[in-house]
Amino acid sequence: MRILSTLMGLWAAFLALPAMAQETIGKPSDAGLNFQPATTELARDIQGLDTFINYIIFAITIFVALLLIWCIVRFNRRSNPEPGTFTHNTPLEVAWTLGPIMVLVIIGAFSLPVLFKQQEIPEGELYIKVTGHQWYWTYEYPEQGIEFDSYMLGHPATITEADEEAGVEAFKNSDAMRGMLVNAGYNDDEFLLATDTRVIIPVNTVVVMGVTADDVIHSWTIPSFGVKQDAVPGRLAQLWFKAEKEGIFFGQCSELCGKDHAYMPITVEVVSQEAFDAWVAAES
Repeated sequence: MRILSTLMGLWAAFLALPAMAQETIGKPSDAGLNFQPATTELARDIQGLDTFINYIIFAITIFVALLLIWCIVRFNRRSNPEPGTFTHNTPLEVAWTLGPIMVLVIIGAFSLPVLFKQQEIPEGELYIKVTGHQWYWTYEYPEQGIEFDSYMLGHPATITEADEEAGVEAFKNSDAMRGMLVNAGYNDDEFLLATDTRVIIPVNTVVVMGVTADDVIHSWTIPSFGVKQDAVPGRLAQLWFKAEKEGIFFGQCSELCGKDHAYMPITVEVVSQEAFDAWVAAES
């Protein structure tokens, strides 16, 4: 057993090497206009719903614009020197009342199933409890007996004497900070996104997270997973997701929670089941 534990520990350490860092998939991009890549069914549903509603918005906008142009051309003083004297048009009033109602019914028919899928929590294969603090996160894996805090790289809690000697300053991006990111297995442009410890989950596993806070309201979100849940003190909310691709995904606290709100990122690493088991063995 001692040999097995040693081998599993070495395997976990090997996985943690910067050279073997997972591919970064879910993070913001400069001048980006689109969603981050969808890595769960929930995210695909949300992005598909957004595209569908945008088509409706574009169609309505074009219709209204054409209608305005037609009214300007058809009913100006030159084309229509004697204006009509009628006060209402019953068929037209019925049409502009029923039309928007039908549009809203159609939007509701497609959006409610997406909402229900998010809110109906399935039976999880892995449970994690996350607690928001000013300004970091605490993660608990109760079944695995693992608990840790997660700070942004560059937070004073993550800076050692060696880092200070190298020129790293708290909350400040610099060449030294970029070197610190690379040494931790991140890309050098991931300042404000990377954390000193990552949430590790296995791929293709239903993860249920209990979300709460111990001071003010925070919000836990990973855009690529299509999940976002407020962390409210005194309440335990839940979210779920099933990541379908290995890699590193970023999120940030999405509820204004105080002066260091901008320095409260979230990092999730999706790994194979074998790598997850090795990590659990090394951390337990």
